[in-house]
Amino acid sequence: MMVKYKLYNEDCIEGCKKYINDDSVDLIVTDPPYGIDGDTLHKHYNRDEDYVIDGYVEIPKKEYGEFSHKWIKQAERILKPGGSIYVVSGYTNLFHILDAFRDTSLKEMNHIIWKYNFGVYTKKKYVSSHYHILYWIKPRKKHTFNTYSRCGPREKDENGGSLNYQDREDVWIINREYKPGKTKNKNELPTNLLKKIIRYSSNENDFVCDLFLGGFSTAIVSIGMNRNAIGFEISENIYEHGMKKMKDVKPGGLLSTLKKPKGSIPFNQGNSWSEGELMHVNERYVEIYRKVGTKGKAIEILCEEFGRGRFSIMKAIKNKNEEEINPNQSYSKIEDYF
Repeated sequence: MMVKYKLYNEDCIEGCKKYINDDSVDLIVTDPPYGIDGDTLHKHYNRDEDYVIDGYVEIPKKEYGEFSHKWIKQAERILKPGGSIYVVSGYTNLFHILDAFRDTSLKEMNHIIWKYNFGVYTKKKYVSSHYHILYWIKPRKKHTFNTYSRCGPREKDENGGSLNYQDREDVWIINREYKPGKTKNKNELPTNLLKKIIRYSSNENDFVCDLFLGGFSTAIVSIGMNRNAIGFEISENIYEHGMKKMKDVKPGGLLSTLKKPKGSIPFNQGNSWSEGELMHVNERYVEIYRKVGTKGKAIEILCEEFGRGRFSIMKAIKNKNEEEINPNQSYSKIEDYF
């Protein structure tokens, strides 16, 4: 299937009604207007606006609540059951977006904190250097989440920590992209942030939607990762600039830049435990623990035997008391116990 994109120069609320069918989009990633006089943001960030494209369309503060309800209702309608939506927001109008989400059938999965560089300049208070990313799904079907798409189940860092665990924590440290001397939109999501979201929550040939295209970053990265892209930009000037950039985008062109996870994916990932399997894994845990003497090593062996992730194994054996299994075992360091 050849990937394609449909990007429209119009309001996303009316555009969704005209162009996007119910239950047809796999993933929405979007960064809506600030609602905080975004045309004067350079005063807060202490930055030069000479290369920023004119045409940013702001939403008045008094209209932001109603506006949020309207576009999020459309997002709910167009998402497939099992589809995901990620919304990037500052804290000023976050309550409006959360209120709009809670007026839908969508289900909250995570409230992610994105820590970035170039924080808001302040003198009399702490520097604001993070955004909120709201991750919700449409229920009624198992949602797409590719747990081992970026790091394998047993990949470790230099200190022996799990890379997969670290990559899936809900605080992300990803710098904004610094583009001195280059024409850019008012606020563009960095490629590394989009790669992470799109890889975890979609598959090749899926449809990725951005309701507020802005710098067209979501569309560019989606096509580059072999996804289809659809979206809206109300500003004619910004839209024309974005469409020029789309001409240079190569479908699948970013795939070679993606980190490949190491190790095999657990063959029983996502499968429910049967009563017999639960009994067997607990019996094997006792046997293995008595041989190797540490819980960590026993769990590692069980992961291989049962084709499941570490947390699935830990949950299955959570009621086992190590002292009862081997009361004479001594531990040289706390890591051996855990």
